[in-house]
Amino acid sequence: MTAAKPLEGQVALVTGSSKGIGAETAKSLAAAGAHVILTARDVKALEAVEDDIHEAGGQATIAPLDLTESDSISRLASAIAGRWDKLDIMVISAAYLPTLTPVTQIDQKQYSQALTVNLLATQALLAAFDPLLKRADKGRVIGLTSSVGSEARAYWAAYGSSKAAFESLLDSYAQEVEKIGEVRVAIVDPGATRTDMRAKAYPGEDPKTVKPPQVVGDRIVEMLVEDFATQHRERVVNPS
Repeated sequence: MTAAKPLEGQVALVTGSSKGIGAETAKSLAAAGAHVILTARDVKALEAVEDDIHEAGGQATIAPLDLTESDSISRLASAIAGRWDKLDIMVISAAYLPTLTPVTQIDQKQYSQALTVNLLATQALLAAFDPLLKRADKGRVIGLTSSVGSEARAYWAAYGSSKAAFESLLDSYAQEVEKIGEVRVAIVDPGATRTDMRAKAYPGEDPKTVKPPQVVGDRIVEMLVEDFATQHRERVVNPS
């Protein structure tokens, strides 16, 4: 480990790392010295992120993954365990945003997709990677949430309720592992950030008026280097 590479020797898994906050977080982690495992469904997009990391002198491995497939997460955990004996960092960035609509008009198929990706897949990730996280000196889990997970907002119920459950799940896991090892959990609200999901939710917004995703990725690395107490929560703001 060096000052320039504070995460050298660590292995990190980032879900939803083909674009947006996930991709930029993966690049920031790799720049800090971590070997980053990139997961998402879009293989070409993952390869592009991997190329960017390699060109910058970092290390990354792509692992295409569909979080809606029940066996894909356990298969990934087995593959990672076969190559590494630990997982130091897991960043849960992947999320699905259903169409914004009144509660009475929520599309059940989209709601099911949101619950599967945002909640059920998170439980599966924690279950599958818990042994590897516990083998690390300081296993760290960071889940990306939204303000609508803690503060209800009209028309956001499908997404907000999935994120509320997501936060509850992570908090419970944090309490369960706190006294038996060194795994710690943080929940991060990235705030207004220039992503495809943000553009979908706010189609009339000028993307230049919100911060780029790299700000969030860099802050996540800062959190890991500074370290945090379990059940840490914070909202990322644009640096002044």
